[in-house]
Amino acid sequence: MASSKVKKPKISILIPCYNEEAMVEKCVLSCLNQTLPADQIVFVDDCSKDKTPEILAQYIDRITVLRTPKNTGNKSSAQEYGLQFVTGDIMVTTDADTVLDPQFIEEIIKEFKDPTVGAASGYVRSMKYNWLTRCRAFEYSISQNIHKLAQNYIGFMFVIPGAAAAFRTDIFRQYCTFDHDTITEDLDFTYKIHKAGYKIGYNRKAVVNTQDPANLHAYRNQLRRWYGGGWQNLLKHFDVITRPASALELSLIYIEGVILPMMLFVLPLINLKLALLFFIPYLFNAVLYGILAAYFESRPDLMLAPFTYMFLMYINAYILIEQGIKEVVLRKKNLVWFKPDRVQI
Repeated sequence: MASSKVKKPKISILIPCYNEEAMVEKCVLSCLNQTLPADQIVFVDDCSKDKTPEILAQYIDRITVLRTPKNTGNKSSAQEYGLQFVTGDIMVTTDADTVLDPQFIEEIIKEFKDPTVGAASGYVRSMKYNWLTRCRAFEYSISQNIHKLAQNYIGFMFVIPGAAAAFRTDIFRQYCTFDHDTITEDLDFTYKIHKAGYKIGYNRKAVVNTQDPANLHAYRNQLRRWYGGGWQNLLKHFDVITRPASALELSLIYIEGVILPMMLFVLPLINLKLALLFFIPYLFNAVLYGILAAYFESRPDLMLAPFTYMFLMYINAYILIEQGIKEVVLRKKNLVWFKPDRVQI
């Protein structure tokens, strides 16, 4: 009589890294201390110049450590190098500045019980550090507990975050080619999974904790990468918009993303009273979101985030417009990878 047990898929974790001495050991330990152990853990050192190689060498009996022949200069090239050594049926990808919750693998592979699921997204939390990372935690919470749930419901996940992703390895190898023509490879992979006709799962219990930029200089540069890469991928995968679910979601994201910044900048110049009539309800709405975020994350301090987030909102709006003009109008594609400095948390 055949066994009714479903064979557990072989799990590999792939982590590229470059000069990550501040966080890489925490990342290694979080990968090793999973309730459902990974069968293979692969770190790809992109010729780090700090103590990253020495730290990884301490765990060489439990992880696979690769070193690129020369510094590639970006995450996707290091991932591409490491992919040839991946042996798992499911490939988890994360970043070296990220710590996986102990149940991450156990939770994320539940999404693959559905054979039509080609990839899955986990839940990203921002490590607590200062007012800026608090704003990021606020944004993450609202986007993942409201917007992403809606995306999952209509069947169009906008992005699988690179810090909390899992793929069927064979599907990834077949469809998620490394084109190196955008600066946000996780968004590029997401579009490709959609175009290949596979579902993308979403599990809010598959949690990772990542380190976000801790100063405004690093924050601005990260936004330029995210927003610039967003415009690049929209141009590259424009044919996806022909599908109803994706057309709805992308329209909401980009129309809101363009109209809101224009209102923020233009309304005060036209009529100050009208600007206040827009701004005050927006702040009230943000305060309600802050209460929700505090509840979702069990972090009372997130109720303060909306007041500082209103300042960041202008930076976000400016950079979104700036990158849209550069990438769409002027066609000045930026492929330079910016790596923020890490801090001890």
